[in-house]
Amino acid sequence: MKRALLLCLLLRPALLSAQVAPATAGSTGVVTGRIVTATTEAPIAGATIRVVGQEAGAQSEADGRFTVRGVRVGIVTLEVRRLGFAPVRRGDIAVSPAKPAEVTIVLQPVDVQLDVVTVRPEAFPARMPASTPVSTQRYDAEEVRRQPGAQEDVLRAISIAPGVGVTSAARNDIVVRGGAPFENLFVVDNIEVPNINHFGSQGSTGGPISLINIRFVESASLSAGGFGARLGDRTSSATTLTLREGNRERVAGEVNVAATQVGAVLEGPLGRNGSFLANVRQSYLDLLFKAIGLSFIPSYTDATMKATWRPNRRDAFSVLAIGARGTISFDNSTDSARVNNAQVLAPTQDQYFSGLTWKRLLGRGVATTTLGRTYTRYVTAQRDSLLAPIFESRSTEGENSLRTDVTLVAGRGVEIETGTIFKYASTLRYDATLAGFTRRDQAGAPQPLSVDTSFTAWRNGSYLQATWQSTPTVRLSAGVRGDWYGFLDNAVRLAPRLSLSYQANAVTTLSLSGGRYWQAPSYIWLVGDPGNATRLRPFRADQLIAGISRLVGRDLKVQFEVYGKRYGDYPVRRFRPQAVLSPSGFDDATTDIPFGLEPLASSGTGTAYGAELFLQKKLGASPFYGQLSASLNRTRFTGLDGTATRGAFDTPVLANGVLGWRPSAKWEVATRLRGSSGLPFTPFVAQGSLAGTLDFAQYNALRVPFFFAADVRVDRRFLVGNRQFIAFLDLQNVTNRVNTTAPQWNPRLRRAEPTERIGVLPSFGLNFYFCGCRYERTAAGWELPAAVSFPEAVGYR
Repeated sequence: MKRALLLCLLLRPALLSAQVAPATAGSTGVVTGRIVTATTEAPIAGATIRVVGQEAGAQSEADGRFTVRGVRVGIVTLEVRRLGFAPVRRGDIAVSPAKPAEVTIVLQPVDVQLDVVTVRPEAFPARMPASTPVSTQRYDAEEVRRQPGAQEDVLRAISIAPGVGVTSAARNDIVVRGGAPFENLFVVDNIEVPNINHFGSQGSTGGPISLINIRFVESASLSAGGFGARLGDRTSSATTLTLREGNRERVAGEVNVAATQVGAVLEGPLGRNGSFLANVRQSYLDLLFKAIGLSFIPSYTDATMKATWRPNRRDAFSVLAIGARGTISFDNSTDSARVNNAQVLAPTQDQYFSGLTWKRLLGRGVATTTLGRTYTRYVTAQRDSLLAPIFESRSTEGENSLRTDVTLVAGRGVEIETGTIFKYASTLRYDATLAGFTRRDQAGAPQPLSVDTSFTAWRNGSYLQATWQSTPTVRLSAGVRGDWYGFLDNAVRLAPRLSLSYQANAVTTLSLSGGRYWQAPSYIWLVGDPGNATRLRPFRADQLIAGISRLVGRDLKVQFEVYGKRYGDYPVRRFRPQAVLSPSGFDDATTDIPFGLEPLASSGTGTAYGAELFLQKKLGASPFYGQLSASLNRTRFTGLDGTATRGAFDTPVLANGVLGWRPSAKWEVATRLRGSSGLPFTPFVAQGSLAGTLDFAQYNALRVPFFFAADVRVDRRFLVGNRQFIAFLDLQNVTNRVNTTAPQWNPRLRRAEPTERIGVLPSFGLNFYFCGCRYERTAAGWELPAAVSFPEAVGYR
């Protein structure tokens, strides 16, 4: 599957041949949105918003909304000020003449009497909200979209954060501080989503490509550890994706043709106080694969809809629905094709997740309630060259959730956060068969599996956290989370968490955080053996993080952190006593048992520790931006045999760098450098009846060579009349370096062969923005006529 996905990238369509005119100097657009407080998201009236370097500006109204008109087309920075709040600069806002830019800007309250308050607006706030954990990096929409080599995938884009690596160039499984991909939590608009990918790995979180359109993302934040009591049931990281609202000015849209897909977005006002945002995407991988004669043919479709309604200043309602379908078919017309296809474990997947959220402003706080639903139907199969089944699985996982979170400002310098989430997995159905030669015990004896079962599962997580700003420079946060797992013999686990930050001066902050984190085993692990349901229990990770952060100027942050993690009750493999269970993606069931469908127990231990340096330069007065992260890490796990070995995702050296240059509103050039120690791997048994299976006597004993890749992306903005085009060229691995992954077994030659990643991968794409209203050409450029400018009286402000 990995090889096929990489091959398809060689045939990217050349979409830059359209004859378009350069941008008109007088072309203008609109920036609209809301100004809210950091703690409660209460609207802020009377805030002054100005476009840096331009005369355009506005003030926020009683509901916090603002509209800035006459903004020159391009990438702009907003400066926001309000008495009693720390001023901020929000950069990387893309302004188009066709579609209003919708943004939400958060201001942090400050005491104007404090001497340490910096009155100069900064790209990084000197004081973060109390709810912001340590080890957290936040990326705005434009920072995510323009990431070189990310293939417009949000997970690939944020994988440049410190301490974060990926398992394969063909997948977006992220590895955070040595933890397995299944240890990562993903929250999309307050909905906890098990997997946000097409062709996702069951029981884990990664896949080849995200099903979330990157143009819907307003912000993405990744916490590599130390997150507060509000988030739980994961032991490694938490990624929060906030999807933007549709603009409330006018109907507008976008058509996108990219490397492997074509899509369309439509947005606009919904009544007087609402907006909508809708999208549909269709891949053309099947056409590409057929054209180049491949026998493995994937295809996917996804659709997204979000609607928001704010009937008054105190209430806001939103509904989100995302659905996706991915299918894989095979061409088995030749003997060679059947042999190649016999090494592919092919998932077909139907899924959706949806949520209804009500946010209510209280007198001194905010309450948020979300009713959510996630559903995935997996049909996974692998057949040998005679088309006899090796592995077949039909699984359905559907879960309902009800979540309520309350944040209160209890007094001067005191904030209280509390909440609860109930989950009911109403549909857990598993029908799987696995051939004996692919599922052998420790002695090598075949242990075929045939299971057809269903069950339900209840769980709850509740938390309480208090933050005390004891002095202008010291902030203490303490919390506890309790989790109940009804499907694990009513197990109850408590997770205390504590953090302390000290602001040495206006630009330097010291932080210390520690806590316990619990996670339940994946549902599918419970059916891999009749004893798993009683042997498996929640596993834990105790974390300790210390760091220092310093702001240099307005738009440069330097951060250094050290961390340690200790795992307990980790799932171990009884057929493989040297190994713990740490899967990412599976390509071939003949080389290892897939998806945890084997006897497991909760007796593993592990440690992970390291140090990280992070520099981030936001786009500001200088036309340059970028970031640099470097990490030193070690990870060890102990399986059933009591021997400590390398973790499956042990990466001693990990480095990422991004440097971008925006010389004008028309052009942007960026490059990304990636380097890391190769991941460990287990060699194959070369002789005898077990030839072609992994030799667990040498579990993770070898390591693939050092990985390095350089990616370059060039963006060019055009105007054709009053319509905007953005064309981009993305070149991955421009140095044409041959990077290798773990060897694969060749069943015809009966030997292990190195797997080489394809060299330079060119990618072209084109975005076309349009508006559902008529423009007029004036001396100042293309503008809306007064008759359709949507004045305040109409209610679209």
